Amino acid sequence: MTDLSLLEGLATTRAIRRYTDDPIPEADLNKMLFAATRAPSGSNRQPFRFMVFNDSERSTHVKQIIAHGAQALWNSKRSDDGYDSGSGTQDDSPKARMARTMQHYVDHFAEVPVLVLACLIRYREPSPSEGASVYPACQNLLLAARALGYGGVLTGFQGFVENELRSFLEIPDEAALAATITLGVPKGSHGPVRRRPLSNLVFADTWGEAAPWASDPPGTAVLNSRFGPA
Repeated sequence: MTDLSLLEGLATTRAIRRYTDDPIPEADLNKMLFAATRAPSGSNRQPFRFMVFNDSERSTHVKQIIAHGAQALWNSKRSDDGYDSGSGTQDDSPKARMARTMQHYVDHFAEVPVLVLACLIRYREPSPSEGASVYPACQNLLLAARALGYGGVLTGFQGFVENELRSFLEIPDEAALAATITLGVPKGSHGPVRRRPLSNLVFADTWGEAAPWASDPPGTAVLNSRFGPA
């Protein structure tokens, strides 16, 4: 476990998509999932459920299924979002680096050390607010992974292969497949995340006007656009 304050963890938990081959001990998985289940949910119903896939034959098959979804989504997104045009043709641009990272991620998705399928047991008709009862738990999981020296990232890859997953895993209809989270020992490191300046995101009592107290701590690296110039 790293000596990490909560605020530092919040500011330095990056999306980790490259992992070593090191396994995650079950004791650490237990700690991560315990932290996940401490998250708030509507009326404290705790409708979230987590399926964890490690290194069994069955788990390997699930990883392969979702890998197909990951590759289909990325191939479509890479084309639709123009990752291979504009600044994407410049080898050192943020856009090109992101494309390489994502391509490596989906190409090796079936090899991730641990895969977590986050589900939501519906107790009423689907609503725009239902994610509030599952995604806080997912974030708790990622923060706990960071505190224990691991890394991960939340994706929606399961949506491209949902029927196959439901059939293979015999998931009941009332369970919504909310997210796929990969976990492992980072091949690289966490560090300060780059985000838009606080003054761009926090308004006072007038829309579009930055709160006068909204400022980033000195030395904060900011991101002014998603990829920089197109």
